[in-house]
Amino acid sequence: MSLGGCIILIAVGAILTFATDWHMQGVNLDLVGIILMIVGLIGVTTFSSIARRRRVMVPPSTTVVEEERHHHRDGYTDGYGV
Repeated sequence: MSLGGCIILIAVGAILTFATDWHMQGVNLDLVGIILMIVGLIGVTTFSSIARRRRVMVPPSTTVVEEERHHHRDGYTDGYGV
């Protein structure tokens, strides 16, 4: 579950707990709302701890330039003579 899903659970739970006055037989909507908020909070803490572990320091990229070497074996360019 992503961070957005956890926040949605918290919001839906808060709406069920604090903003509704529905009464359903056999279902306590206040309790369902509190459970949704708790699950959302657990999800947020889990997501944040996992995201903190995934942050890895990446060293700055360096550009590697490969030189093209020309090997001339005519006796004068390599410094050894003939």
